[in-house]
Amino acid sequence: MPPCTDCGRSVLTQFASPDLVAPIVYEGFDRAADPAWRTSGAATLDDYARWCGHLCGLTCFRMTLGPSAPPLFALRDGALEYGAYTDVDGVIKGMVYAPFAEYARDAFGVDAEVHRHLSVAEIGALLDEGRQVIASVHFEIRRPHLPSPGRGGHLVLLTARTAEGRLHFHNPSGVDAATRTAVLTPDTFEPFFAGRGVSLR
Repeated sequence: MPPCTDCGRSVLTQFASPDLVAPIVYEGFDRAADPAWRTSGAATLDDYARWCGHLCGLTCFRMTLGPSAPPLFALRDGALEYGAYTDVDGVIKGMVYAPFAEYARDAFGVDAEVHRHLSVAEIGALLDEGRQVIASVHFEIRRPHLPSPGRGGHLVLLTARTAEGRLHFHNPSGVDAATRTAVLTPDTFEPFFAGRGVSLR
């Protein structure tokens, strides 16, 4: 996909075929039937199908790294070595912020800071400083016209704040162009936001 016309950052999805995001997340489409799975860098189709739904955070990180970013599953392998994800007894957990931030610093020289308590206003201030923010939100932020079902469980990348104070973000599980790069007012964003994240520069 071409870079974002608003912020210039990469636009990526955590699933290898962007046109299959909606069928995967809303219709039960089998991830193992994604014909583009090899582009993820996964070694096997089974590995891709197990992990692609868990890699929203690393997809956000890939977007911050730009066109030279490694494949998604190469980032996954590095993150596993740092403990930013775990796979124990078949249960995948992550992204764990502190080891991820260590990985980002050590492997890529990125200034990464964990924010365990973060307000929407503080996100705006970080964006104004030139930082990007990986923020924990509910995945239904892609349908902001509906009431939020909760907070957290999914990660999006905030890249900028508009002159009017709206928050511009990229959603790794956006179902179309309008939800992959979106702009929301702070008041609309807040009910989906879990109050934590990682800022990067």
